[in-house]
Amino acid sequence: MPANRPILLIGENAQGKTNLLEAIYYLAAAKSPYTTTDRQLIHWRAEDEPIPFARLSADICSRKYDLMRLEITLMIERVNELNGRFRKVIKVNGVEKRVMDVVGLFNAVLFLPQDLKLVEGSPADRRRFIDDTLGQVDAAYLEALDNYERILPQRNALLRRIGERAASARELEYWDEQLIAAGSIIVAGRQRFLRELEYDAQKAHSDLTGKREALSLRYQPSFAPTATDSGQMSFDTLGFDLHRDLDPEQIAPQFAARLQEEQYESIARGITLSGPHRDDLRLLVNGRDLTLYGSRGQGRTAVMAFKLAELAWMREQIGEYPVLLLDEMVAELDAHRRAYLLERIDGVTQTVATTTEQDIFTPDFLARAAIWTVADGRIEIRD
Repeated sequence: MPANRPILLIGENAQGKTNLLEAIYYLAAAKSPYTTTDRQLIHWRAEDEPIPFARLSADICSRKYDLMRLEITLMIERVNELNGRFRKVIKVNGVEKRVMDVVGLFNAVLFLPQDLKLVEGSPADRRRFIDDTLGQVDAAYLEALDNYERILPQRNALLRRIGERAASARELEYWDEQLIAAGSIIVAGRQRFLRELEYDAQKAHSDLTGKREALSLRYQPSFAPTATDSGQMSFDTLGFDLHRDLDPEQIAPQFAARLQEEQYESIARGITLSGPHRDDLRLLVNGRDLTLYGSRGQGRTAVMAFKLAELAWMREQIGEYPVLLLDEMVAELDAHRRAYLLERIDGVTQTVATTTEQDIFTPDFLARAAIWTVADGRIEIRD
């Protein structure tokens, strides 16, 4: 089957369509877009097995690799009758690898009805989108994020101990140094990513709205590093440009200063008050924040433009289009946006789309698509 031929997965609800997309995305990101822990991916029926496990395996062809076998096994090794130790084993062509080594070997963009959380959801939802996308192509960012998420709870635990007079504030120096190093890479990566993404998002949004509305992105780090001592070129300014492309070395001393300023209050409250874990992203249309003032239709349009921009941005980073996964997304769109989406993706990249209604797709798309049906977790290839 040609690599750019779309696959249309048709079936009733609760038959397993989304499970296939989740599995494909897991191969790209080494984590699920739906669950909070990998352990949840092991089917409950496997709990009675001697070694409960789940396994993903795929042969992948790309610009970099003619053929690569990627395998991920999740298992629970019995320690005793009551407890088990969870393990994730990743292999590339039979050789065991770390997560850091395999993320980016295969890339995918997932487009879900839940993506409206980019507008209506919490800052954590928007941070997760940024992290999931950047983590697929930027190894330094992924490592910094992993370090930050490991260091932050330890720093918070120390803050509480200091507040209880069980530790000295001098002990913060060690953790602050590591938190600043990782956090500065994260902030620099996020602002660079959003600045680069904005151009394609604006173009798609303009097309979708008949040039009546203008989309802009506003990155809101919990502290606002500036490129000059005068406070000019701050992230607070709408839009992104080369003058605000700060590197981690410029951000680090400003992050350090903020942590020092907040140290007394942080100890009193037992939490780290500033850092990438409190960043946010705002989507604005004609200068108005969609979270506060946008209609649901405007939100859908902005999210669609945002996801199409993600697809184009990833192509620029890796030299080829990622696989596009559409989970019931076409059914969520009106006729105009549906036609625009299918026109943009048809024949451009490998697409896997799920649906309960085949007729909502355009005749041209259906003529090119490979039709698969799914029932009770089993796939039948019709064409």
